[in-house]
Amino acid sequence: MKVFAILAFVFALAGCASAPMQPPDAILHDALFTSPSQPVRAADVFAVSDEMKAFLASDIARLVRAKGTRRGLFEALHDKAGLSLEYDSAATRNAAEAFAARKGNCLSLVIMTAAFAKEMGLPVNFQNVFADETWSRSGSFYLSIGHVNVTIRGTRTEPGYGHYDRDEMIIDFLPPADVRGLRYWVIDESTIIAMYMNNRAVEALMAGDVNDAYWWARGAVLQDPRFLSAQNTLGVVYRAHGNLPEAQRALEDVLAREPGNTSALANLVTVAEQRGDRTAARQMRERLARIEPTPPFAYFERGLAAMKAGDYRRARDMFAHEVERAAYYHEFRFWLALAYVGLGDTEQARANMAVALENGPTKGDRELYAAKLERLREEGPRVIRR
Repeated sequence: MKVFAILAFVFALAGCASAPMQPPDAILHDALFTSPSQPVRAADVFAVSDEMKAFLASDIARLVRAKGTRRGLFEALHDKAGLSLEYDSAATRNAAEAFAARKGNCLSLVIMTAAFAKEMGLPVNFQNVFADETWSRSGSFYLSIGHVNVTIRGTRTEPGYGHYDRDEMIIDFLPPADVRGLRYWVIDESTIIAMYMNNRAVEALMAGDVNDAYWWARGAVLQDPRFLSAQNTLGVVYRAHGNLPEAQRALEDVLAREPGNTSALANLVTVAEQRGDRTAARQMRERLARIEPTPPFAYFERGLAAMKAGDYRRARDMFAHEVERAAYYHEFRFWLALAYVGLGDTEQARANMAVALENGPTKGDRELYAAKLERLREEGPRVIRR
């Protein structure tokens, strides 16, 4: 069963500012859940640990003396011998967690950077970057993936200079050439916190912890009621918990404010089916098809079915269609490589596996693809099963 959730650093703000705002407490039902396993606190997101303070007083301070305030922080964040984070999308971490692990996704990088900048008295802007929409999946969850970054704004860089540097310094996992020219939307800190909490909710859902998922989604909704991705996640949480009327109410409110929100609509189809309302489910499915004739992963699912049937030619064509829409999504490339293996085209199999390896979002993914690529090099055309 497909469940469309939105990873918190991905979001769609309310499209109709004039639409009536649903009071958050009208869609929150704490009594349906037990206490969370850990506190859900906004204050923890940007909290600076003792280890971070020590790093600030030593490594960053040394670079600040040599390079200036903003450049010192920038180089500390990108110095391979120092702090440079490894990109990893397995979990969304707050500032202290990202620093301790030395890895995180783009949201974790933004949060940790902002925490250091705040400690140094540097003003920051949080930005949602408008790039091509991409999707990921984990089991039955389909996740829309967006991108955020942070800029350190101009301020007095060194005592005695007597002027303000007005240039903005962008901190981003993407290379500057990839970011340059992209449109962006400045967002509030409350939205960043809501994104963080929404990510944690989705990750708890994927781990099967529906109870904690509720409290994280609840926190996200309260942090920024206009961040509708969190309310969509809340609807998915209610559905997973068996609270179908509550799920329907939360998702319908998203659609009342964003009629074209395909994630909420797809989730509402699932709720209607589970409630036994086939007529409503059919009508919403038809509406969804009009808005989005070929939804994310549609060709991918057909490709998997073709692989299962041993029809490698059709599988190749279906996976190739997905690659045309998302050239660097690792799983599309991985399965396209397997389809080429089935067809005996080792060269194309290696080429696509190499792309999967380069774009694997977690260390585990990259290790898997590296092993598969090595087997392809050693053993040639044979089907490699995941």
